[in-house]
Amino acid sequence: METEQAAKVAALNDAFRATGQGVTITPGVQALLDLHGLLEAVRHFEAWTEGNDPYGEHDFGQFEWGSEKVFWKLDYYDQDLRHWEDPLSPRCRRILTLMLASEY
Repeated sequence: METEQAAKVAALNDAFRATGQGVTITPGVQALLDLHGLLEAVRHFEAWTEGNDPYGEHDFGQFEWGSEKVFWKLDYYDQDLRHWEDPLSPRCRRILTLMLASEY
């Protein structure tokens, strides 16, 4: 993806993530202590590296939470949540999945 397009996707992803809405959590994450704190850490995540953000879209993150490695990822769907949607489309509906690395 072109750098300019990736920057637009990253801005949309950052704005979405900051809302804290559209989050799906796995059973392993649900069992963690301080779920509110974990969600805040995802909302404010900025530890971008080439390893976790090779395309510059801010659509994936990973960090340690207590003794667990946690992943989050964004997926792009149409409004009916049936098909992939272009992340720059105004019809795009983002879903953030928060999971333990062991659940991936």
